[in-house]
Amino acid sequence: MPRVYVSIGSNIDRVAMIRSAVSALRGRYGDIVLSSVYESSAVGFDGDDFYNLVAAFDSGEDVPAINAFLHELERAHGRERASTPFSPRTLDLDLLLYGDAVIDDGRIRIPRDEITRYAFVLAPLAEIAGDEAHPVSGMSYGALWRAFSDPAQRLERVEFSWRVNR
Repeated sequence: MPRVYVSIGSNIDRVAMIRSAVSALRGRYGDIVLSSVYESSAVGFDGDDFYNLVAAFDSGEDVPAINAFLHELERAHGRERASTPFSPRTLDLDLLLYGDAVIDDGRIRIPRDEITRYAFVLAPLAEIAGDEAHPVSGMSYGALWRAFSDPAQRLERVEFSWRVNR
């Protein structure tokens, strides 16, 4: 079964949305590996800061099935796809990697370009898959992160409580 990597982000009710998304992923895929949670500024628009992380799991589902589940999960969490991709969102789930597959069918692109473009994707990916190689460049995610340089992209690891206080 291929190892799947999914980025998770939210800047609306972000703690609850992140917890709920991870719970739903566990419910469908079982054991998942999670990076730390990072806080970053909104990119491309003025908005509240995002929480971001990357989840990894093994799955026998194909790419369209996983992608459909991620979009349905976003909709179930109130995600409204605006005409612009740069807008506030309750939940943003992106299929980053599917094993070592390289796919560009006009609808789905794997590996996602965001991996090498944004610190909030690359840092958590490097944290949990630092020795894995990018299927196009062949460079490890750890090496890509060490070479990444964009001082305009603020990124901070945050303490995140996975438990709901009662």
